[in-house]
Amino acid sequence: MAARFARTRARSRALAAPLTPEDMMLQSMEDASPAKWHLAHTTWFFEEFILKPRLPGYRSPDDRFALLFNSYYVQAGPRHARDKRGLISRPGLDDVWAYRAQVDDGIAALMQAGRDDLDQIAALVELGCHHEMQHQELLVTDLLHGLSHNPLLPAYRDPAPKPVSQERPLSFTRHDGGLVEIGHDPGDPAFAYDCEGPRHRVFLEPFALADRPVTNRDWIAFMDDGGYRTPTLWLMDGFAACEAASWDRPLYWWRQDDEWWTFTLRGAQPVNLDAPAVHVSYYEADAFARWAGARLPTEAEWEHACAGVAIEGNFLDAREFRPLPGGGLWGDVWEWTQSPFTPYPGFRPPEGAIGEYNGKFMVNQFVLRGGSCATPVEQMRESYRTFFHPHQRWQMLGLRLARDA
Repeated sequence: MAARFARTRARSRALAAPLTPEDMMLQSMEDASPAKWHLAHTTWFFEEFILKPRLPGYRSPDDRFALLFNSYYVQAGPRHARDKRGLISRPGLDDVWAYRAQVDDGIAALMQAGRDDLDQIAALVELGCHHEMQHQELLVTDLLHGLSHNPLLPAYRDPAPKPVSQERPLSFTRHDGGLVEIGHDPGDPAFAYDCEGPRHRVFLEPFALADRPVTNRDWIAFMDDGGYRTPTLWLMDGFAACEAASWDRPLYWWRQDDEWWTFTLRGAQPVNLDAPAVHVSYYEADAFARWAGARLPTEAEWEHACAGVAIEGNFLDAREFRPLPGGGLWGDVWEWTQSPFTPYPGFRPPEGAIGEYNGKFMVNQFVLRGGSCATPVEQMRESYRTFFHPHQRWQMLGLRLARDA
């Protein structure tokens, strides 16, 4: 666990290395947070839930950091306004790095102390590491949104040629369904968030799942066929959102010299026709599925279909920072499911502020599966479920089609 902690903290530093202090302050919307805040908040998490209650004599470098860097943990105290995190110019970046170093030293000392409660500490450190991995993903996607507002379209990482690819026909694999089990088994010692369990039974009708995600080539066909202008393809709320926001293409796309272009963390690039479509909302994904004569899978169908499939793909560790052609079930883009983010049968959140991690968000959001090019592969497992509101687009969000068999 000490090695995982060191590895996770080092990854955050590496992700921040190419950024200027000005980059670190970008907050382009309420849903996004500055990179500096992500670095400080993940540090506060270790301090608040591990060091303060368990390391005798520990003192925070500044007690006011709890106000600045708490996110939504009501039981942990007051919080700074979420939409004003980009205004926290002080403490400065050097102070945040020093804060991280102090907390890193404190966690290392605690884990080497030979205490009777070391197993409990290790479990909290593991939770903190997975929490920081989630914020690593947010750091790069929030940064992408922030940089996209700069007319110079600056690249986070050096541009790279568009990978050579070819069109891959859409095919489906049939699954028999029946009574299946999904979710994390409480008896399994491997890490999982509380919302991933308990393991339970679900009855599935026979279904078929596409062998690849929906691609940009597919999406352009939807656009050319008037998909954004055909209300009968859309949920009512979805078409209202589409009209209100003037959606007519995925986020970050524009037309240039008769070709579609997109902004990525590697700068402006022509749209790769055979890469998975990305930065589309649930509403858009659902409309596309109707247009294609298919539907979105349920999360139970997705988990059942991926059972036993090796977790290999284009994740954050590859440092591509963009979806690539030819992917399988894992990586590249998170895939929308039609399942609302609700508790599994028998779900009980933990006691205390830690119990606020997932349970309080189980309303008005939809589950996505599979991870993306911004997700650390170490975080992935068959039961992992992330969730977003149906109108959100700035994450690496895509889709895979399903249909009744």
